[in-house]
Amino acid sequence: MVDAMIPPIDKACGEGLMPDAISSLASLGLAIKEEDGFAFKGIRFANATHQVDAAFPEGHGIGVRRTRLHERLAQHADDRGVHLCWNSRVSFMDQRTALINGKEISFRWLIGADGQASSVRRWADLDHTLQKKLRYGFRRHYQITPWSDFVEVHWAAAGQLYITPVSADSVCVVFVTRDLKQDRTDILASFPEIAARLKDAPLLSQQRGAVSATRKLRRVANETVALIGDASGSVDAVTGEGLAMSFRQAHALADAMQAGSLEQYAIAHRKIGRLPHTMGSLMLTMDRWPLIEDRAIRTLASAPELFHELLSVHLGTDSLLRFAFRRGPHFGWKLLSQNC
Repeated sequence: MVDAMIPPIDKACGEGLMPDAISSLASLGLAIKEEDGFAFKGIRFANATHQVDAAFPEGHGIGVRRTRLHERLAQHADDRGVHLCWNSRVSFMDQRTALINGKEISFRWLIGADGQASSVRRWADLDHTLQKKLRYGFRRHYQITPWSDFVEVHWAAAGQLYITPVSADSVCVVFVTRDLKQDRTDILASFPEIAARLKDAPLLSQQRGAVSATRKLRRVANETVALIGDASGSVDAVTGEGLAMSFRQAHALADAMQAGSLEQYAIAHRKIGRLPHTMGSLMLTMDRWPLIEDRAIRTLASAPELFHELLSVHLGTDSLLRFAFRRGPHFGWKLLSQNC
């Protein structure tokens, strides 16, 4: 494993691990515990006039500082015998040979896990994109006792504000917008209630920015190279599923390598991304059309059982198709009703 940076590596991130992410990590041999962060029991959507929340159908999530998660991941890899080359550089000579800090090595498989701007993806000619949509995220941490055991998603015309409890005395606040010209110096400007709550809370971190990308690639593997994580495509931050997808991809890639077929991984990769991309598209429709967002949250607030069922779909414990047959007409009627 070669990385140009030195751990622990930080990244602008919502820092919430959903129950499926925690279970995927556990199956990889890494148990994320409540002492690593702060447990939360569900998701809350809110706008200026309505709010609705739902507890997870199974388990709980954990808000974990990205630096802490990176420490745990790196230590787990080290314990399992992975050779970790930090502060190192790699260059590729051909499809079987690379240079690490000038030393030549041979490889059978090369895994590109180097993020959205992946150099491995470009080198391997896997950069052909089927779909690409960009939004922009800005993250801060505030020293304040979490006021909720939900991850809160606050909606406004400018974008969304995500609030994740990450310790007993701090929260992670992320603003995501599609407008590159949006004032990033005051990420709370469109959320006066949250701004008032955080007015006197000390800042614990400098603001970090990142691109929140919805990206689908034509291919994620060839004969010797496989892409994983954001290098292999991504879903918008609104889904909260980026890390969970990466952990599931790790399982699929290990199975494919054991079977000697990266094509097996490519097939599994498409299946892993299908639901998150579908749910992401639905939520980004709400982001693009404020009238739809307002009606959707009013509808869900008036029938919170619908939000609970949608959360089950989002986490994969229920089927979107079954939900559509069971609840679609009722949900659609309430959404279109002027008095929902």
